[in-house]
Amino acid sequence: MTVLLPDSLDRALAHLAAEPGAHVLAGGTDFMVEVNYGHRRPETVLSLRRLDDLRMWHVEASHVVLGACVTYAQLLDPALADLMPGLAQAARTVGSPQIRSTGTIGGNLSTASPAGDMLPVLAALDAEVVLASSTGVRTLALSEFVTGPKRTARRADELLIAVRVPVANGPQEYLKVGVRNAMVIAVASVAVVVDHDGRTVRAALGSCGPVPVRCHDAESWVAPLVDWDARRIDDPRTHEAFGVRCAEAARPIDDHRSTAAYRSHACRVLARRALARCL
Repeated sequence: MTVLLPDSLDRALAHLAAEPGAHVLAGGTDFMVEVNYGHRRPETVLSLRRLDDLRMWHVEASHVVLGACVTYAQLLDPALADLMPGLAQAARTVGSPQIRSTGTIGGNLSTASPAGDMLPVLAALDAEVVLASSTGVRTLALSEFVTGPKRTARRADELLIAVRVPVANGPQEYLKVGVRNAMVIAVASVAVVVDHDGRTVRAALGSCGPVPVRCHDAESWVAPLVDWDARRIDDPRTHEAFGVRCAEAARPIDDHRSTAAYRSHACRVLARRALARCL
């Protein structure tokens, strides 16, 4: 196995252009498990360890731009968590402190697991993914980037370099259920984002479809029912009906972690609770 350690983005992209089959390694919290179990044996690994720029973040107009190697632990920093509380809540549920210090937002996106904790929050935030190659840069909506379970639109010669996240002025919630309370893969998860300026409510589901599922019907239905001046919903029946509509958007399956019926039920309960906490 050949391990490439470029010290600049240009050199990393040149390596990918020359060896498009190279496996990109960031935190390695998913990839190294597969290597240790003998499920993966790539001939070439491109490590991002020396690309310090990919571990940075900054505010650009109305967006936060997260380098692909920003870790879950960084998302918990108050300066960043205040801008994107939903991502901070999701990051707090990921693995152990060691995993949170190593795993990256770019790795979670590139793995594209239906149970990925970042994915429903980024979907609800209308995030965009920035991809670079030796020939140029392109930006994709998250819905265009994640194409199926563990499948993305990234070309073999491209590197995910950043995630652009609009800043929403309002509360955000991320809730998930699993087989235990900590260090657990989500059986079902829900992200709700309220934007007071745009007077919108956005919601997305995780582990309830092959890709993150946006609840467009629930979003358009509930927005006119919000008292935007008071920033609240007074009728608990609205919260319940919102949960039902979110559950109707789910596309769950039976697998070794849960049944489809339980996932639908969990989505309804989690969406109701998330909306009630936000409004």
